[in-house]
Amino acid sequence: MSDAKIVKRFDLQKCTFIIPLRIETADRMRNILTTLIYLTRNFNSKVIVKEVDKESVYEREVLPLLKQALESEMLSCIHHIFEKSDDFTFHRTKILNDMLWMVDTPVVCNYDSDIILPLESYINATNMISKGWVHPDVEGGEPVKVVYPYGFGTYQLQCHVDDEHVTDFINSGFNFEAFNGRLREWDAKYGFCQFFDTEEYKKLGGENENFIAYGYEDDERYYRFNLLSSVARITEQVFHLEHGRTKNSWFNNPHCEDNKSLWEILKVKGKKSLTKYYEEVDYIKRRNG
Repeated sequence: MSDAKIVKRFDLQKCTFIIPLRIETADRMRNILTTLIYLTRNFNSKVIVKEVDKESVYEREVLPLLKQALESEMLSCIHHIFEKSDDFTFHRTKILNDMLWMVDTPVVCNYDSDIILPLESYINATNMISKGWVHPDVEGGEPVKVVYPYGFGTYQLQCHVDDEHVTDFINSGFNFEAFNGRLREWDAKYGFCQFFDTEEYKKLGGENENFIAYGYEDDERYYRFNLLSSVARITEQVFHLEHGRTKNSWFNNPHCEDNKSLWEILKVKGKKSLTKYYEEVDYIKRRNG
């Protein structure tokens, strides 16, 4: 990793990034390093990282490298939380909510550790929410509360990169041309990251903790906020740093069928019944109680 410095950082103090973390493979470690360097060198913003694992790989392996790569004020933007757990299952939705209920900025971004956006997407998404941008296609002129900062369709660029390509990307001042020849266009729908009005996110249920591990939580979230709130998209690309997958991040996990069953129930609910569900679901009562 490079220790090169970037001159200008953008003011994004109205936004907090929340990143759930378990480093299971070498490429996952490279990706969280890349993501945190990219975010903190480019933005003055809060970043919360919650790691749940048997031991903290972040503290042992990631933090020493971040200290070499980042100036002190950049490093201070990152708030790392470690929760020791021997459970194989990575309960991503619960971990995200743990962080969400800590956020004190008006905008929050549910952020995957393996993705990067063009700089303008972060700025535009935050401003659309914090400045009350009104979507021209939304009846009643409701201000946007949720932004998907990438287009629907072939807007995912899968980055099949190694340490050398990532180092070139950082040393070049984050020139995406460093990934040329290593990119593949792919589908983008509902995952990766989303920007929210913080209070709206919490009011409408945050992450549904009844979805465990991987599968269907992205579909349900999109359906819920489109039905109950005001959602916009930025038609730009999302760069997905590819990585190895375990059962926690694929459809062969043991919770996937239960997740699918829950999604089948929730996707036919209307505004009134879905609102009632999220007002009464156990995890919300517990967090707001």
